[in-house]
Amino acid sequence: MIVRGALAAILLFVLAPAPAQAALDKDGVRWSVQPSTAKGPDGRDYIVRRAAPGERLTDYVGITNLTAEPLTFNVYGTDAFTTEDGSFSLLAAAQKPTDVGSWIGLAAAKYTVPANTRLDVPFSVSVPANATPGDHAGGVVTSIAQETTGANGQKVLVDQRVAARVYLTVAGAAAPKLTIDNVRMEYSQSANPADGGSMTVRYLVRNAGNLRLSGTGSVKVTGPFGWKLAQTGAMDIPELLPGGSITITEKITGVQPTVRLAADVDVQPLYFAERLPAVARSTNVWAWPWALLAVLGAALLYLVFRFARGRRRRPTPLAKDVTS
Repeated sequence: MIVRGALAAILLFVLAPAPAQAALDKDGVRWSVQPSTAKGPDGRDYIVRRAAPGERLTDYVGITNLTAEPLTFNVYGTDAFTTEDGSFSLLAAAQKPTDVGSWIGLAAAKYTVPANTRLDVPFSVSVPANATPGDHAGGVVTSIAQETTGANGQKVLVDQRVAARVYLTVAGAAAPKLTIDNVRMEYSQSANPADGGSMTVRYLVRNAGNLRLSGTGSVKVTGPFGWKLAQTGAMDIPELLPGGSITITEKITGVQPTVRLAADVDVQPLYFAERLPAVARSTNVWAWPWALLAVLGAALLYLVFRFARGRRRRPTPLAKDVTS
């Protein structure tokens, strides 16, 4: 929340498959945004287009006013990014786009839509001649900012945004690439040697290429001589935009300490349904079986004690008197 004087700003943002809808409960303001044509929606979930550098495209978004009063919207293009948890999001309204969002042009900055009516708004995408090949992601945003009064009497500016995603692939050399960075492993032993211990493996998956990629990741735990101790199932990695990343955390229980443990991380990248070459990375950690060693040590000390005590109790043989 940003407070300027007595005015606070709140941002509500909806990004969803078509049609994306939003609502302000107090005032009953509701509308939807979806990919469209000059004649109406065409069933697309997202706006997905291909273009060559220097090419200009035209497309539409359908803005449907679902209330009984006319609504005026701010409409503009902006860039997308991957959040820390792997979600698709768009830049805040105050941030200036530098990628596909800056290539999007509209005839006006504001559009008024009559009550219970859909307006199909055209927009253009002018691809620069020096645009980099690969996938570029953004959105066409519709927003309404309204001033309301909070429970404490403070005036609050609520900026509600609904957007249609835009995916643009610029022609050129494709370079899909996922990397695994910062693999970290922690091991914690149980007090009961029979229970083994728990292992936590964290690794960062980064999209270092120029295509949006998803995939699956798994972790295999091995001991000395490649002895397999555990393996996780495939975990889905959400779609990562070029430059995006996500940290995956896997927790594995019941892992026996075998002095040296290794975690092998394997990631299978996917470009839509196409499988790409897998990437892997490993790390290891010392895991001394302290509990077992303590039990064995205690048992050894007990045996030594019993042996020493037995020797102390053994009677000394009497010397014989030998005379000639």
